[in-house]
Amino acid sequence: MSLVGSASSIFSGPSRAFPVRLWDGTLLPPARDGGVRGQVVLRHPRALAALAPFPSESRLAEAYLDGDVELEGDAVGLLVAAILWEGPPGGASLARSLASVAVHRVAARAGAGAFARPRTAALHSVGRDRAAVQHHYDLSDEFYRLFLDEEMVYSCAFFAAGGEPLEEAQRAKLDLVCRKLALRPGDRLLDVGCGWGALIAHAAARYGARATGITLSEHQLAEARGRLARLGLSGSAAVEAADYRTLAAAEPFDKVASVGMMEHVGRSRLDAYFGAVHRLLRPGGLFLNHAIADTVPGSGTVPWASRRQGGFIDRYIFPDGELLPVGEVVAGAERAGFEVRDLESLREHYDETLVAWLARLEARWAEAERLVGPRRARAYRLYLASSAAAFRTGKVSVYQLLLARRLPGGRAEGLPRLRGAWYRPAGPAVTLPAEGARPTASGAAPAPAPGRR
Repeated sequence: MSLVGSASSIFSGPSRAFPVRLWDGTLLPPARDGGVRGQVVLRHPRALAALAPFPSESRLAEAYLDGDVELEGDAVGLLVAAILWEGPPGGASLARSLASVAVHRVAARAGAGAFARPRTAALHSVGRDRAAVQHHYDLSDEFYRLFLDEEMVYSCAFFAAGGEPLEEAQRAKLDLVCRKLALRPGDRLLDVGCGWGALIAHAAARYGARATGITLSEHQLAEARGRLARLGLSGSAAVEAADYRTLAAAEPFDKVASVGMMEHVGRSRLDAYFGAVHRLLRPGGLFLNHAIADTVPGSGTVPWASRRQGGFIDRYIFPDGELLPVGEVVAGAERAGFEVRDLESLREHYDETLVAWLARLEARWAEAERLVGPRRARAYRLYLASSAAAFRTGKVSVYQLLLARRLPGGRAEGLPRLRGAWYRPAGPAVTLPAEGARPTASGAAPAPAPGRR
């Protein structure tokens, strides 16, 4: 069988809803019209090796990173169609027909951008977690500015109506977090894994919180401190280089947020994570945990591709990351002594967020290649598109879990009787006074100083 014939055999079957163009210009139209705006292009016959029995996620990703496979047009739509495809047929005859395809790649090139795991560090040890965090977040602040919003919020936005500008949706998400935590002037807020400091700056400027953020990323630490200084918030917010496991606080925090950080914790450390936050939070305080969760454990993004060689995102993007089913997360929180007060899925919101990030990255593609190199830029395009496809098809979801550390009598403070209060339009910013004085809302009477319950 010729290689073109092998390709036709691979893409046969009634469920394929995306077109494929081969290296010689041959077009394989979809078996059914899926409305996909784009096509998968195999630029070289060796691309077939990624689809040979039995295909693996690792080989598929490498073929894309090497440029042997291209996603032209709507990358998310193409990947959604690929997820819903039943995959290439198996069989010894097809494997024999592809035996002559050149599949060997230069090892150094294939590994460019991959995480080099410390050989002596145990999984989710403090040192290895720090290395994994820095592999991702210390890549280049300028690169992340290409596709994030102006505040550099690197987590799911909140699109109340759908279609809002990304900047507006990210501010709405920050407000949503602060409202669920019932932030009041003077509250001591801890942000675990604070990113580039957007939440602590927002909480201090708009809600009058005394905010502390912690991060293991050197780049994020420097940028967050610079942001607070530029905004005149250094007296009410601070950032520390610290791990949640070893953080020491002079007094407990009133509220804690963790937004997009728990994915780095790992199943083996789940109890230690919730135990640490419980220790850092005063009785009566609230904890909002915002994290991605696996909804189909062990299935991988593309169900017909094996993950025996490891997942693409683990190797290139988020090393050692683990997505846990939300049921495990809830159980871990309850074991630590927390009461679950609310659980909200924002799955469709993350799809829209990722689509916005991808469009911004593609619009500034030349700059992306200049900043991180063509192969790393392609890795991020694949990461954003495949993540959006996974959220869209329900392979993963994202949840905001609101937890309370109850007072001895069982009471939890600051919780509304109805959730509608969380979704009202944003209120006035808080006027920040001198250190030690009570913040007030602009145009409002002075707020009473919060007592220590």
